[in-house]
Amino acid sequence: MDVGMMMVFASYGWDNCTDQRVWDEELRLASIAADSGFNCLWSAEHHFNDYSFVPDNIQLMTWLAAKYPHIDVGTAAVILPWHDPIRVAENAATLDMLCKGRLRFGMGRGLAKREFDAFRINMDESRERFDESAAMILDALRTGFMEGNGKHYRQPRIELRPRPQYSFDGRVYAVASSEDSINSAAKLGAHLVMFADRPWEMRQPMIERGRALHRQYHGTEPPAPLLTEFVICGPDDAACEDEARQYQGKFVESNFHHYEFLGEHFASVKGYDSYQQKADLARKSGDGIAGAVKGFMQAASWGSPDKILRGMEARRKLLGTFEANIAFRFGGTPMEVAERGLRLFAKEVLPVLQSWGPATPATAAAAAE
Repeated sequence: MDVGMMMVFASYGWDNCTDQRVWDEELRLASIAADSGFNCLWSAEHHFNDYSFVPDNIQLMTWLAAKYPHIDVGTAAVILPWHDPIRVAENAATLDMLCKGRLRFGMGRGLAKREFDAFRINMDESRERFDESAAMILDALRTGFMEGNGKHYRQPRIELRPRPQYSFDGRVYAVASSEDSINSAAKLGAHLVMFADRPWEMRQPMIERGRALHRQYHGTEPPAPLLTEFVICGPDDAACEDEARQYQGKFVESNFHHYEFLGEHFASVKGYDSYQQKADLARKSGDGIAGAVKGFMQAASWGSPDKILRGMEARRKLLGTFEANIAFRFGGTPMEVAERGLRLFAKEVLPVLQSWGPATPATAAAAAE
């Protein structure tokens, strides 16, 4: 199994935490992960708020790729509607040349209204913009030339310089939570990127749908999905449960705040139906954020290395082969807790996960029988 470390760069949940401290601590964790055998360093793109602030993750990955030449770097993800596609293609090609093919290029369409508003982009256009831009960028990274004549991006044919030096086959990822995003990712031949925010039994049908669509579009077996989660690891299950309830809970709170899940805007924004359903469920359950925290803790990993491994094994039996992307610093997690978790995970969990070969999901196994 391929296992990466996710960098969130958040100050939500910490008291009087400066931006400099956030970045210093995340980069310290990156250094530990790079020296502990992780396969990849990942980061999101977010702007303007303490939920997460990495305004240019390709720039960040360029620095990390130079500092740690023995590990891959990945974007999870570049939010395409906020960028000119030709600049994304140029930047990705340049970084990939500098790091000699170690970039895993992940894309997303964005979800936070506050970020779309700041960039003066209409959220209703996000699906169209993503689909146009992604196709143009991947074609440019494949051929060395970019062109487009779509509704949103009219690009005369132009050569990328420096030209892409390495094939991106197998190194393309796309965030996919809604049915539209699953379909788009399958068309692109991308790894699905999902986050541990609800029990995996609820995610399974969408993952299987993505696999079926990939086979339909490409006639090949789909790449493994990348499952991103937020982990509390320690020697004692009971103590970790208390920490998980506090820090994973605070992260869920920040998630609801940043994306305004309890607002009404998803109902009127094109292409975000699944997020409106999530908001409706939170309201109708009567539990609100507390119910979301419960579901999050059922999906995410916390506890001793043994407990985490048993949970990962159960997930593997349910979903089949997947790649893992682990965040250790989030929701006000003290640096000593994050570093403890990272080091213990790297010592006792990581080697076992990396020893696992391909697995067949339970649904496929049942069908075969």
